[in-house]
Amino acid sequence: QNDSIYIRHQEGEKLPNKVLHAEPLYIDLIRDLGARKGEKEWNVGLGLTDKTSFDEYEAFVEYEFAPVDRLGFEVEVPFLLYSRQDGISQDSVPANTIESLKLAAQWSFWVDKSSATSLALGYLNELEISDFNDFGDPLVTGNLFNPFFVAAKRWGNLFHTLVYTGPQWLIENGSDHTEFAYEINSNFHVMLSQSRNFLGVELNKIIADGDFDMVLRPQMRLEISEAFLIGIVTGIPVSREEDRLSAFVRVIWEP
Repeated sequence: QNDSIYIRHQEGEKLPNKVLHAEPLYIDLIRDLGARKGEKEWNVGLGLTDKTSFDEYEAFVEYEFAPVDRLGFEVEVPFLLYSRQDGISQDSVPANTIESLKLAAQWSFWVDKSSATSLALGYLNELEISDFNDFGDPLVTGNLFNPFFVAAKRWGNLFHTLVYTGPQWLIENGSDHTEFAYEINSNFHVMLSQSRNFLGVELNKIIADGDFDMVLRPQMRLEISEAFLIGIVTGIPVSREEDRLSAFVRVIWEP
């Protein structure tokens, strides 16, 4: 009964309807499903991936906002820095880069409190930026198009499932070549009683050039205050040849 009261408090009584869902931490949503006008959120992320011949450090700054009910927008700038391992030549290590400029939108077209289910459609456009060695020559090296679909359901008060899936097309500037991939991200979370804290796992799967890759990402989210949350994620590659273990931290601020 206390969990039900807490969920009603989090969802609020005002219209439009909104269902409390556990949002994945690594590949997160553009905005809460069923977002309400005026909601906004800042995210800062830091990560480390151990690859076979070098270490990859990732960082990003992200801003999400909802200008109208059920429609969310996002702007994100990710960075990638590399450090070679002993015995590896510098030529085999990628150059440091501002990876891209990501712009995305997400529309929650179905939000049903009675079944605790939400459905959404979205689109992400990613302008890939040249690395620091060739910065500005040209500035934009490619364009990635990524429409996606989200389905989320809460089972009872504490158990959450979510699927985020869609195709990706990458067109490189000055080339007729197009790279195609399809991603399927499955998520399972258990939210701790009467809190926004949770434990869960993301299964990030991608199919490209006839190859299937998957990374398990066990994760936890901690509510530091009403406005601050911290997400901690580990990455365990199941079928990725180049990646080893990884770690990732997301700091979430909801002003």
